[in-house]
Amino acid sequence: MAQADDKTQTDFVEYVENESKDGAVDAGADKDAAAWGAHFRSKDEEYIAHLKKGVLRKVNIHLLPLLGIMYLLNFLDRSNLAQARLGTLEKDLNMKGSDYNLATSILFVGYILMQLPSNLLLTRIRPSLYLGICMFIWGAISTAQAGAHSFGGLVAARFCLGFAEAPFFAGAIFLMSSWYTRAELANRISWFYVGATLANAFGGLLGAGVLGNLEGAHGVSGWRWLFIIEGSITLGFAILCAIVLPDYPMTTRWLSPEERAYAAWRLAVDVGEGDTVEGAGVREGLMMALKDPKLYIFVLFQHLSLLTQAFQYFFPTVVKTLGYGNIETLLITAPVWILTFFVALAVTYSSGRTGDRSIHIACLSMVSLAGNVICVATLNTPARFFGMFLMPLGAIPAYQILLTWVANTFPRPLVKRSAVISIANMLGNASNIYAPYMYPSSDSPRYVAGGIATAAFSLMVALLAFVIRFWLAAENKKMDRAEADEFGAVAEGDGEVRATGGAVESGNGTVRFRYIL
Repeated sequence: MAQADDKTQTDFVEYVENESKDGAVDAGADKDAAAWGAHFRSKDEEYIAHLKKGVLRKVNIHLLPLLGIMYLLNFLDRSNLAQARLGTLEKDLNMKGSDYNLATSILFVGYILMQLPSNLLLTRIRPSLYLGICMFIWGAISTAQAGAHSFGGLVAARFCLGFAEAPFFAGAIFLMSSWYTRAELANRISWFYVGATLANAFGGLLGAGVLGNLEGAHGVSGWRWLFIIEGSITLGFAILCAIVLPDYPMTTRWLSPEERAYAAWRLAVDVGEGDTVEGAGVREGLMMALKDPKLYIFVLFQHLSLLTQAFQYFFPTVVKTLGYGNIETLLITAPVWILTFFVALAVTYSSGRTGDRSIHIACLSMVSLAGNVICVATLNTPARFFGMFLMPLGAIPAYQILLTWVANTFPRPLVKRSAVISIANMLGNASNIYAPYMYPSSDSPRYVAGGIATAAFSLMVALLAFVIRFWLAAENKKMDRAEADEFGAVAEGDGEVRATGGAVESGNGTVRFRYIL
């Protein structure tokens, strides 16, 4: 027991020391790291619960709202082309055939090229400053799209926009995983991902307002005003984020020394290992990620899951097949995404409380499958509208839980987790390069090819969720047997704790890692 406790304590000491090297915060001003660990272990449950509540309240207030709004603006600037298309965009830029599909997909070429180097760089630069600067750059590019006077100019702007937006998503997931335990992460990611859901809802409302009221104002087309307004909002918020967004637990000034130490200690206890910034180099972290076979099945998992969401970039166009005008179509899309927002909160809360990932993802994927089948099978307006509700209700929450599962499965060390999240997000988003071509204008109104393909991908996601579940369960059993050989007895209550996705306590009281299923 003493030996294992020393291992966990040593990891925590290294974490605190490395996190404090930049001089931003003197983590050992009141006590050294070893003393903090002994301090927390000596306190009763009531004291720790009170301390945890205070720390989480501060973190939730400082971190989640900012990241959620950042993602709202990120997704809004990425997807506003769908609203602009209902204006005079294609006519003004002389776009024909599959030009819109190309303008949509080219963004993700730039996106995947910058994804991995960006997130590895994030482990060496203050996240608040780095993400804030990236946000300012993508806001400027988004605004500049309003100045496009040719299709080629729009394509160039979209490519640069993807390049600038690449650091944010994986960087935000990585930053949250540096603050929250694995059990807490599912619900927090759902609040973060709210940004994308609300972007679709407010994007439709904002698009309706701008296209309906600013078309031709001061001689400027409505779609140009849309880019100008949304991009300008992003520019202003980027400055705030660079100042207010927190970095890591041990370098955060709005926590007391005890709270900083506790924020780091509880993460080390969660997986039995500290989260060190300088424990491994970028190259070493990348190699650790590439040598882990679980990375590749999660890359496929995320790739397929993003394919089930391809309809997002065509949603207003698909909804328009119900026979409504441009403004009415944009207004109709809002309730779909608002309902998706509430469903996502409910199911991710359930996933976090039960410690289940696979079953939740599989069930939600079948909801998405049903929606796609309905939209392909009939032209009945009420039935199609119902099917259009089911598509995001299943696909979006399932993807949120998947993101949590990736972060849960590769918890430490920090550089490996950063590399895994980047690679999975990079190769997953590669699907968006070709997914737009699943919905050509010639397939309207049913979009049979796109609907059938998306339904098939939803089925594959559901099946793959169970494949991963069985694989990780087998890995957990291997760890059980290894610990039984080492300590002479399997941990009591192991199955129960593992079901909730936490670390388990082995026969000698040592905290041990287990995969979440």
